Amino acid sequence: EEAVIEILKDYTAPNHSVWGIVARNREQNFALNLLLDPEIDFVSLLGAAGTGKTLLALAAGLAQTLDSKRYREIIMTRITVPVGEDIGFLPGTEEEKMTPWMGALMDNLEVLAPQEGGEWGRAATADLLSSKIKIRSLNFMRGRTFQNKYLIIDEAQNLTPKQMKTLITRAGPGTKVICLGNIAQIDTPYLSETTSGLTYVVDRFKAWQHGGHVTLRRGERSRLAEFASERL
Repeated sequence: EEAVIEILKDYTAPNHSVWGIVARNREQNFALNLLLDPEIDFVSLLGAAGTGKTLLALAAGLAQTLDSKRYREIIMTRITVPVGEDIGFLPGTEEEKMTPWMGALMDNLEVLAPQEGGEWGRAATADLLSSKIKIRSLNFMRGRTFQNKYLIIDEAQNLTPKQMKTLITRAGPGTKVICLGNIAQIDTPYLSETTSGLTYVVDRFKAWQHGGHVTLRRGERSRLAEFASERL
């Protein structure tokens, strides 16, 4: 067997920050290297809440959408809860229907908006970021082909292997797919850690030279959240 040695960029250094975000541990550094590598088309990030999955994926996506213009826009999707609920009959636009399930996105956009510039500056930045991020439901993804997009699949542990295949095969030329999830927090009743679509794709892509996987083990949450996670 052959081994390939690759020199990684050190994103723990402040001068190498990505949209103001620096890697706080080696796993986050590995993740940012994969997310920003143009030769990597598929990235899966596993980890509990607070490990930085969504924040890292968004920061890397914005850097490659607004700065380097590698991708035209960021598309974020996830399965709605309760599982299998059809949001097609709910009032409002597609994004308005998905908003209740996209709290993590909104929380992380607040972190990425610069603190300087006052309230107006933060609001203007938030509007700019939102204009480049499209929220889509799984129901609206069928039959579409995405070209030059940065596609984030959140809560991927709740997808079946078939749903995962349907999503990833929608990726056209120049599109990067990022799967985020916590395999220990599956909400779908008929899925387990071994049958989850997230487990499936991690296994199937592990030997592909244009794919990468990182398990984020260290939480970067508050001491209260960390204690509650361990004891409750």
